[in-house]
Amino acid sequence: MRRVFATMLAAGLLLAAGAQEAQERANVQRIADRIARGKKNTGKYRVTIPNTTISYDMVPVPAGEFTMGSTTKKDEQAPHKVQVDAFWMQAHEVTWDEYRLFMFAGAETGAPSDPTVDAVSHPTRPYVEMSFGMGIDGFPAISMTQHAANKYAEWLSAKTGEFYRLPTEAEWEYACRAGAPDPSPLGDYAWYAANSQGKYQKVATRKPNAWSLFDMLGNVMEWTLDQYAAYQPGPAVNPWVKATTPYPDAVRGGSWNDPPEMVRCAAREPPAP
Repeated sequence: MRRVFATMLAAGLLLAAGAQEAQERANVQRIADRIARGKKNTGKYRVTIPNTTISYDMVPVPAGEFTMGSTTKKDEQAPHKVQVDAFWMQAHEVTWDEYRLFMFAGAETGAPSDPTVDAVSHPTRPYVEMSFGMGIDGFPAISMTQHAANKYAEWLSAKTGEFYRLPTEAEWEYACRAGAPDPSPLGDYAWYAANSQGKYQKVATRKPNAWSLFDMLGNVMEWTLDQYAAYQPGPAVNPWVKATTPYPDAVRGGSWNDPPEMVRCAAREPPAP
């Protein structure tokens, strides 16, 4: 079965040391300062997309340190210490309810046109039918490219005044672990091959992890911001492998169609061609 990909958005300033020119770093900082909410990471909050009734929750992820990677597979080696700054993460995967507003650019929703927001380039239709004919309400949006996921984050940032992006691989794994081992029993927290009936499910219908994040494992795989590459040796602070080519980018989390060995916080792979 062809793999499909979804996304879960993060919010927070990302500056990879040594990876950006000084002017680019300054521009990013100015943007973040201009649209910062001024909130402390003390609890989740809800955002309603302007001119719609569609909303989603953002959850605070505290700063901390963890051991990234594992010895299970070659591409997960070698385990290394990583420090991550605090950031916000969407409580569950982006749903069709949210993504279709971007995909159809208001054409089917009747939402007022905003020339500034609508200038963001929009994606082509996904290469599978929405939710396999199961409807769209509450199901994760799937089959977008990583580029389309990035453009959605750009569009949503302009639409809401928030500051959205994809999470880095390190942020994703840190949020998935939530300070604990992989959840058990897996079926309580994830839709995967043993319990999914061969199809993906509505978001947030399994248990959340310790940081109130749903579907970090299973259901649908999730894009990250990083280029897929071997880990660099030694400890790291807010690592980000900035893409230099369009392909491949790292995906995480496993899917409804995967066995348990692929539905782990450390599991990583490039998208299938």
